Amino acid sequence: MSLLPFKKKQAPAPATTNPQLEAFLQDYSIEVMPRTAEKIEDFTSLLPSGTRVYIAHIEGTPIEDMVSTAKRLAADGYAVMPHFPARIIKDEATLTDWIARYQGEAGVDQALLLAGGVAQPHGEYESSMQLLESGAFDRAGFKRLHVAGHPEGNKDIDPKGGDANVQDALRWKQKFSDTTDAEMALATQFAFEAGPIIAWADSLKDAGITLPIHIGIAGPAKLQTLIKFAIACGVGPSLKVLQKRAMDVTKLLLPYEPTDVLTELAAYKAANPDFNITNVHFFPLGGIKTNAKWAIANGGAAATPANPTKEPA
Repeated sequence: MSLLPFKKKQAPAPATTNPQLEAFLQDYSIEVMPRTAEKIEDFTSLLPSGTRVYIAHIEGTPIEDMVSTAKRLAADGYAVMPHFPARIIKDEATLTDWIARYQGEAGVDQALLLAGGVAQPHGEYESSMQLLESGAFDRAGFKRLHVAGHPEGNKDIDPKGGDANVQDALRWKQKFSDTTDAEMALATQFAFEAGPIIAWADSLKDAGITLPIHIGIAGPAKLQTLIKFAIACGVGPSLKVLQKRAMDVTKLLLPYEPTDVLTELAAYKAANPDFNITNVHFFPLGGIKTNAKWAIANGGAAATPANPTKEPA
């Protein structure tokens, strides 16, 4: 009999995850830029094997830096999807050269095609539709082509408001998907509120647009950071979610996390298996490592890193 009331320390209970959220995060993707990727020592300690990693091509970024980042990620076993912003591509020769570099040096066979956030085109392209019409990606044998989706509209495309031009473009892309051997999907701008996202996705299906949706979600970040990006990217109605949070003194200094919006979307997906949102695409506005750690904590097996024995670097 012990004279002192010492008790054995009990092992901590294993962490549990929401099974609906875990299923919804299966095969999630994430976006990086060459300069943000440079800060990550080892992606395999953060991201699951085979994760699709988009590489954002910001105006002024040398193609050499883009290809180098693609090569590094591909060597680590990730599916690399570089951006092809139409308005910064001067001509067909440049487009063909970029495709050849990505293929030859990094084995890339998928791309996100978008207009790009540039007011004046640098050359002969100004829309993702023109890039698709060029036939360059089909000739190169690309297996997957994603195009942009806008749950809250896009003022660049519909400057007078509404979404008439956005919807016309989506119908064109839907028809194009019938002519290409590549798999197509919509990769969307980020939003913060589940209700409008669900309504938008359901409205596309009702309109006969059946392209799978990879919904854009902002990763964990400081509230001020998110508001800045939301305004810069033209995120509209769901911005009020951030503004409301900013008015709550108890939450003002706490980092935003996407737990609520993703839990709601996951529950809707579980109740409606034919829901056309098939994947989650993260914008790591608070940092790649911060986003990956959130996914690991909330995604269970769906977010287990390729090298789980190694400390996140």
